[in-house]
Amino acid sequence: MVKYEVTVFTTDVADAVTFNDVFIKLVGTDGESDRIWLDRYKGALSFVRGADSTFTVSCPVSIGSLVLIELDKQSPSIFPQDAWFPAKVEVKSPEGKTYKFPIHRWIADSAVHRFREAKALRIFEDDNDLGRYSRMQELKQREEDYRWDEYLEGIPHRMKAKCLFSLPYEVWFSFTKAAEFIYTEATGLLELQLKGLSGCKKNWPDIISIHQVFCCKNTAISDYVQDNWKEDCFFGYQFLNGANPMMIQRCSVLPDNFPVSLEYRSLADEMKKGNIFLCDYKRLDGLKPNVINGKKQYLMAPLVLLQKTSNDKLMPIAIQLKQIPAEDNPIFFPTDGFDWLLAKVFVRSADFNEHQLGSHLLRTHLLAEVFAVSLLRNVPMVHPLYKLLAPHTRYTIQINYLARDFLISESGVFPQIAAAGGDDMKTLLKRLWSSVTYSSLCIPDDIVERGLEAVPNFYYRDDGLRLWNIIHSFVNDVLSFYYKNDAEVQKDSELQKWISDIFEHGFHSQPGTGIPQSFATVADLVKFVTMVIFTCSGQHSAVNSGQFDYGGWMPNNPSSLQQPPPTTKGTTSEATLLQTLPDVNTTVKGMSTLWLLSKQSTDFVPLGQYPEEHFGEKQPCKLIKRFQAELKVLTAEIKVENLKREIPYTYLDPLVAENSVSI
Repeated sequence: MVKYEVTVFTTDVADAVTFNDVFIKLVGTDGESDRIWLDRYKGALSFVRGADSTFTVSCPVSIGSLVLIELDKQSPSIFPQDAWFPAKVEVKSPEGKTYKFPIHRWIADSAVHRFREAKALRIFEDDNDLGRYSRMQELKQREEDYRWDEYLEGIPHRMKAKCLFSLPYEVWFSFTKAAEFIYTEATGLLELQLKGLSGCKKNWPDIISIHQVFCCKNTAISDYVQDNWKEDCFFGYQFLNGANPMMIQRCSVLPDNFPVSLEYRSLADEMKKGNIFLCDYKRLDGLKPNVINGKKQYLMAPLVLLQKTSNDKLMPIAIQLKQIPAEDNPIFFPTDGFDWLLAKVFVRSADFNEHQLGSHLLRTHLLAEVFAVSLLRNVPMVHPLYKLLAPHTRYTIQINYLARDFLISESGVFPQIAAAGGDDMKTLLKRLWSSVTYSSLCIPDDIVERGLEAVPNFYYRDDGLRLWNIIHSFVNDVLSFYYKNDAEVQKDSELQKWISDIFEHGFHSQPGTGIPQSFATVADLVKFVTMVIFTCSGQHSAVNSGQFDYGGWMPNNPSSLQQPPPTTKGTTSEATLLQTLPDVNTTVKGMSTLWLLSKQSTDFVPLGQYPEEHFGEKQPCKLIKRFQAELKVLTAEIKVENLKREIPYTYLDPLVAENSVSI
């Protein structure tokens, strides 16, 4: 008789406990154990939060090298079926070898669940018959659990689910996250002490009144925004380092529909020098604006021209609020007094709508869901790619379900507050997604394509490129450990199915997007996986974490506007601005939503921190430690640089960027 020492680790998160009876079977290359009930030597404490409990499993003879374990739990008559979150199982064999079996998922039913030993295996090297069968069965079940569904024609597909509670347990929030995460505007308004204003459909009487509401909750940056939102230099700065650094591009030729007066005689010379930049919101053109509080709203499709000055400031020099030049569509200049301020407000409102649906929702949230669903459908837990990417898909599917249900549905928050939240929101989503390309998702390529390599004080670029390079180096080292040559990449059918699914369901099989349809080389694979991790962590942080900083002070980032722009110059005043800004209730709903979306959960996991152990080999574990050390250096560098920056830029600090899209 030989004995195996089995230690079961339960995750240290709230509600991870089970009071059900837990059973285990060990499966090896030379046989298997009986299905054994793990006696509760610790009584009810065996599988409580954070517990590690050791048991003995006896076999007549050695069962060889362990391949997998089978776990199930059954409810005794006095306890209902519950959800348990085991972290891992470790088994010490009679030969003295310790095998680790990572789990890191909820088990909520009484079915038998199989978990492979921690060593990563690609399909073509998985030579154990039972192991291959387990691999096949896992993916077969996942194809049933994670089905594609078309949410809206022309945008990325989503995971099919009847309701929130029909999502598989393994993608659910932790109890802590679920308890903290509240999308209801009432709770947000209460937290911001704005509850009494949620029903007020009147205009703001003056700017001071907005200030009195705003002061209930603020940040150091939101205070700066309040003090400087009228300033041209701050207006230009936000295109580089605000919540939406994705619109600006260098301008070498003035668009035909933007006939800026030749009063700026040096304009052509400045364009040749690379000092002129353009923001073009053409995708908003022709949309039917929303109706809020029974009143028609206004959404422009502006063009903005900016110039880099000799003191390295980015200053706006011309704004046209509609795409088609006309006498009633004047081009506004900094010399136009209050008209100029109002023109900038219309630009900021356009930016809010493009940012929320394009830069934020589509390019991070919905894209991350495509990565996650394809991973779950096509890549088993024992595969190195799953082990690498699983931490970067945490909570994404559930947060997106909530976003579709509570933010962008017909009864959601966005249609209640945003000019683009009306009947044409679907049209805008299609337009925005049609412009997404592979190169635009890779920050080194995107910066070059937009001609922004040399623009000064571009912290999103500077911090983002360093972060990208660190992630790329880590991904290259890990994947090169498993894939020694291009041929191994090409013959990994699970890897190829993953990218094929992304190409089909994320990008509708459009070759023009540049998204690979398959992987031919290790380098191809490394670049794409780098993009996935960067999108789910740093890029999402860059367009999400600063939402309240730059949008909490509503005049800087109005979600909608109630009056059309001036058609002639010299007709506006502060009274015009107050009539144009959103109503009181629209403002406070927007503030509360941005506040909640910018909040960090207490179970937040910073980029590169992996509390769940997926890899079993020593080398990838060493590479993770090196990755963490390099991220720590970047954090220190950003902190030092922020001491010199007038406005600190923290959103690409690895301590601020979360591993996954989870808020």
